[in-house]
Amino acid sequence: MDEIEKEFPKTLSLAEVELNKNYAIVITTNAGLWRYKIGDTVSFTSLNPYRIKITGRTAHFINAFGEELIVDNADKAIVAASILTNSHVREYTAAPIYFSDDNNGAHEWLIEFDKEPEDIIMFTQALDEELKKINSDYEAKRYKNMTLRMPVVRKIESNSFMSG
Repeated sequence: MDEIEKEFPKTLSLAEVELNKNYAIVITTNAGLWRYKIGDTVSFTSLNPYRIKITGRTAHFINAFGEELIVDNADKAIVAASILTNSHVREYTAAPIYFSDDNNGAHEWLIEFDKEPEDIIMFTQALDEELKKINSDYEAKRYKNMTLRMPVVRKIESNSFMSG
């Protein structure tokens, strides 16, 4: 995934893949005459036999600062924060907040809850901590708030996403 935006991304054969690392799937001929990016991201759960798990879409990620945050990371962090704060998320979306003159970047999360947490700050901290645990690129960008500061979480009204 770290090569997806490059003009000539490195391609790997099955013999070169590693367990639990995210890859974009590319279908090609054995001679490499053509290639097609199908848009899914996967991680390998087994190398013998080869087994994959769909982890997201190549178009559904945030990489504004090199953090490579994919849907699978976000989903896992939302679940962990929900469990810790006894809340339940119905829908969410996230986007980057870019650098300004007086602030580093961040991620803004719009979250529709079925059951709101009693403490949104605790939810935000739990979300951030889980993202750091499961994504080393995110953790590196959050180190001492040098690139990314704490996420901004905003509760939105019920059915906001569906009423569109």
